[in-house]
Amino acid sequence: MTPTLWIVGETSPLHSLTAIYEMTSRLSTVLLGVAGVDLPAALVVLLSLIIGLLMVVVFRYTSDQKAIRLAKDQLKAHLLAVRLFQDQLPVVLSSYGHILRCTGRYLRLAFKPLLFVVLPLTFLIVQLDRYLGWAPLPSGQAFLVKVRTTSPEALNEASLLLPSEMKMTAPAVHVPAGNEVVWRLVAEKNGDYNVIIGVVAGQTLSKAVIVSSSLSRVSPIRLQGHFWERIFVSGEPALPESSPIQSVEVGYPSRNIRFMGFEWNWIWLFFVLSLVAGFVFKSVLKIEI
Repeated sequence: MTPTLWIVGETSPLHSLTAIYEMTSRLSTVLLGVAGVDLPAALVVLLSLIIGLLMVVVFRYTSDQKAIRLAKDQLKAHLLAVRLFQDQLPVVLSSYGHILRCTGRYLRLAFKPLLFVVLPLTFLIVQLDRYLGWAPLPSGQAFLVKVRTTSPEALNEASLLLPSEMKMTAPAVHVPAGNEVVWRLVAEKNGDYNVIIGVVAGQTLSKAVIVSSSLSRVSPIRLQGHFWERIFVSGEPALPESSPIQSVEVGYPSRNIRFMGFEWNWIWLFFVLSLVAGFVFKSVLKIEI
């Protein structure tokens, strides 16, 4: 095997990856050791760094780097021509036409690698949202369970069976206009529970309720049908099509992550940090994007 020689002053990919690993390891240690940085915030930062690195590496190996570099160089050349020859209208118009063509060529070259990145990233975000988008219910604090039925008759038949660690703190409230019934409950201690909803003809359905002070997987709603909606907002199996219950919803509090003095929705924070990390790793690994 012929050994690979590196020119003095250039950085090998192995050296770059080692530097990146050391940087992320030190940052994770700092984040988890600094007072005031909680686990969800540290987790989002670490995931952003990892995903930022993976995105540029996947882009590198699924794209034509030489063609992208050429398209960007041509685009820069025509932009420079517009500035240098701004008093010559034919040259400026010709350069604008070349700019549009070069932009289209660049977007075409970047589209395929972006598909390899965007599709898995979308499903990853959906799964992470189960943990980071909603907070579990705290013990001793009241919360709502809302059931929506297909008809007013089923609304009147709906009932609730609770585990021994839970109790009802107010009578059920019926909302005929929306075919909804709402119960206010409280859990005495942490745990993973199932509340049972009784419907017509002796049928029963269950809904998971998570009461915890730690990071837990949460599904705020259980739905009937609505495949794509269930993919994005529900982490539980679909309700039976024959059931008179359309949905069962638990009022989990939404989670906001405090980072750098601001309250963030975790998805916005994740996108901002992963983009910043991607551009940093792009420069370190010398990858054309």
